Amino acid sequence: MKFLITAGPTREAIDPVRFISNRSSGKMGYALAQAALDAGHDVVLISGPVAITAPRGAHVVNVISADDMYDAVHANLAGVDIAVLCAAVADFKPARYVERKIKKRDGIPSIELISTRDILASLGALSEKKFLLAGFAAETNDLEKNARIKLTKKQCDAIIGNNVSAPGLGFESDENELTIFLPDQTSRVLPRAPKAELAKSLVKILCALQQIS
Repeated sequence: MKFLITAGPTREAIDPVRFISNRSSGKMGYALAQAALDAGHDVVLISGPVAITAPRGAHVVNVISADDMYDAVHANLAGVDIAVLCAAVADFKPARYVERKIKKRDGIPSIELISTRDILASLGALSEKKFLLAGFAAETNDLEKNARIKLTKKQCDAIIGNNVSAPGLGFESDENELTIFLPDQTSRVLPRAPKAELAKSLVKILCALQQIS
């Protein structure tokens, strides 16, 4: 099978030296890419800025911003069987990019934010989507409620939820705990484990879902 996996954060530029981003390290997405490769699948890995060596054998597309990632995802959909959107894409970006560094002496700037394009929703809305679409939901509260809203609203085949407020889990950590939410109202918990181990289980589950969809 062919996997398309997104990983890492995006950076939304304010001026030439500043940007809006988040705490995503890319570890979960890169673990998924490695697990898919180890299982014999083809992998396109679309990655935001991370400090991780890319898995050997993956076709890696490096991007910076949410717009970059949106364009890269849509440009690499040919032949994809399973799309796993694991990246922590910024929800907002500055409405205006300032060409020169904003100087401290000029006072605190007012930065207007606008929404970025929603990559997951854009894939779910494709009229002839032939691939299984799985998204991630990193939540600090009401995990199941928020994950199921995302599952329905963005027309996904699965949402993988994780509680990023739990100590030692989620962003920047080597471990995670995941819950897979499905449209038939069922769910499956993958207990706390190293991200590499969770990725192996997740690849098997997504492959099984794709075969019965």
